[in-house]
Amino acid sequence: MPLRRYLIALGAAAAFASSPIHAASENAWPNRPVHMVVPFAAGGPTDIYARIVAEQLSSIWGQQVVIDNKGGAGSNIGNAFVAHSGPDGYTLLFGTSSLASNGALYRSLDYSPTTDLAPISLVARFPFFMFVPNSSPAKTVKEFIDYVKAQPGKLIIASPGTGGTPHLAELLFLQMAGIQMTHAPYRGAAPAFIDLIPGRVHCYFGSGELLTYSRSGQVRVLASTGAKRSPATPDLPTVAESGIPGYIANGWQGIFAPAKTPPEIVQKISGDVAKTLADPAIVEKFARNAYTVESSSAAQLARFLEEDIEKWEAVIKTTGIKID
Repeated sequence: MPLRRYLIALGAAAAFASSPIHAASENAWPNRPVHMVVPFAAGGPTDIYARIVAEQLSSIWGQQVVIDNKGGAGSNIGNAFVAHSGPDGYTLLFGTSSLASNGALYRSLDYSPTTDLAPISLVARFPFFMFVPNSSPAKTVKEFIDYVKAQPGKLIIASPGTGGTPHLAELLFLQMAGIQMTHAPYRGAAPAFIDLIPGRVHCYFGSGELLTYSRSGQVRVLASTGAKRSPATPDLPTVAESGIPGYIANGWQGIFAPAKTPPEIVQKISGDVAKTLADPAIVEKFARNAYTVESSSAAQLARFLEEDIEKWEAVIKTTGIKID
């Protein structure tokens, strides 16, 4: 179903929310466990926050929300599984910002993030943090840029994998700063940090869970990538404040269903996600690692996804990176 028609249908579902027919349909769902697919391995940040949300939704619905980890191929295995699942509301995707970049990044996908998935609600947004080893001469972003300019292409910037949002945030930084570094992709943040701490790599952009390394003095953090300072690190400047005006690179999480999922089910899930994210205890759990909870309507998530696709398509086109 085209996005415009789908959003019109959502509006109609909301308008008739009090009708007996709608009430009967809503009460009938869910009457069995709901599966929420996480397109990454268990134990990572996406999995952790998906489980927090799933636990709350289980309580609201009186049905178990089961987490299914289907990692691999830059999240495409899990994304495609949900896109090709039955549109009955019993298979959901805990999606990430990879949905905005994979269409331009991969030479071919067997699903479309905008036509094969139905947006339901945002869950959270979060900045990345720019880490360097303690042995680095750079104490600020400007000093880091000068350090790299003095030896173009010789220093190494690590990422948890080619084409992931941290890698794209790094590419945008290098592009806007006008500097060159050699990219070293790793299989996740942990092995990258093993090489960052002793200085075998010279920079890494990672999410807030990694602040434990800077707080314990093992590495240095220079800046955050958000539009404004993170409440988790109020004394830390943003990259934009540090000499790269206009630089913003956020990651995000959201919930999606297969396209053609009944609008009344989408409407119910979206409303219940909003209830979940309004819980102060949930807000605090996310905030510990610089995640800001943010629910949305399905229409708002659809627009947000389209805007993020435009942003990352431009970066990918400029840099020329592609994954087979």
